[in-house]
Amino acid sequence: MARGRDEGDGRLWRVRSSTPDQTARLGEWAGEASRAGDAFLLHGPVGAGKTVLASGILRGLSVPGPHPSPTFTLVRTYTGRLPVAHVDLYRLGEGAAGEDLGWDDLLDGASVLIVEWAQYLGPWTPPDGVRIDIQPATASARRLEWRALGPGGLRVLAAARRGAAAGPTAAMERAVEQSRRRTAEAEGVEEPS
Repeated sequence: MARGRDEGDGRLWRVRSSTPDQTARLGEWAGEASRAGDAFLLHGPVGAGKTVLASGILRGLSVPGPHPSPTFTLVRTYTGRLPVAHVDLYRLGEGAAGEDLGWDDLLDGASVLIVEWAQYLGPWTPPDGVRIDIQPATASARRLEWRALGPGGLRVLAAARRGAAAGPTAAMERAVEQSRRRTAEAEGVEEPS
């Protein structure tokens, strides 16, 4: 994983991940630093890795997997280290995130909020959090642009930077492998021998 580069006042960080596991690990570092009221606003095309990043955030919040995208249910709630609401707005489209979805309840400040297709939030976009734009670079590599929207976003962004700066370690690689195996077991997928 590239270490990324900071831009300007530290509110913008660009990083490249080489694999889905690295993308998930970035999310995990951010999730570990999360507090109640934090918001992760995920942007990117279909297949960019929003759900992979969201799953990493959920793991960082100690939410047992698997973590499927709530594309058809719209909202999944979890209890880990903190309550979490995972929202997918893909099916709703532009401007549909309002009162009908119970947005005021989701923004109560007691939960961590993860929103896939956050570009559809419009006026419901939280004032603080971190916006993460994910773009495919190759079949497995991704370019991620993290933008802090307020003090909570700065804190989460700093934690993800620290994790990436530490670089890959044997312990981190083992943790990624263990997580992959747990997810495969939970989904009933046999591991190749």
